[in-house]
Order: sequence, then C-alpha cells, then structure tokens
Amino acid sequence: MERKPYTIDATNRPLGRMATRIAILLRGKDKPDFAPNKDIGGVVIVKNIKEVKLTGKKLENKIYYHHSGYLGGIKEKPLKTLFEENPAEVLRKAVYGMLPKNKLRAKIIKRLQIK
Repeated sequence: MERKPYTIDATNRPLGRMATRIAILLRGKDKPDFAPNKDIGGVVIVKNIKEVKLTGKKLENKIYYHHSGYLGGIKEKPLKTLFEENPAEVLRKAVYGMLPKNKLRAKIIKRLQIK
C-alpha cells in the first residue's frame, strides 16, 4: 500500500482544529475505502510548530497530568512549560487523544512527523 505524504504548515493555525485534521489524515477517513479496522492513512509532516496559535486562556490554565503508579505519584505540568520545552509534544498529545483507543493507535501516531 502506498502512503500519501501530507504537509501542514502550523503558522497561525489553532492547535485543536489542526489536530483534528491531522487525526483524520492519519486514520485515512478522507479516503472512500475507509474501514475502522484498517490502517490506510497517510504520513503527516507538520512544519513551523512553534508558531501554532493557542486560543483562550489555555496557555495559563491547561495542565497535563500523568501518574507513576505509586501512592502520591501524580505529576502535573502546565501547558505553558511544556510548550516552551517541546512544542511538538503538545501537538502529539492533542492528536494522540483524538485517535481510537485500540492497538492501531500506537502504529498510527508513528506516522506523525513534526519538524
């Protein structure tokens, strides 16, 4: 199967709207022969991720959580800190949450390239 490459410029584009478009392209939902159990999507290359637009007060209010598995092991990181350290990770987390929660998700997210 031939995977079509898509290039997206993130300059002044809202993060969530861009993430939904990327998720659709990665899954292949834009193709006429789409089936939920097939992995027929393309490769998505995102450029200029540092210039993505974050609307509202997300930069100050949004917090990402993860847990170590131990008692009291909850960790939190504000969006502002994560965006300064690694803006690509913010987009990756947004797209990852929009993909189906099954075994295909790990394979699909590997086709997202952020430069």
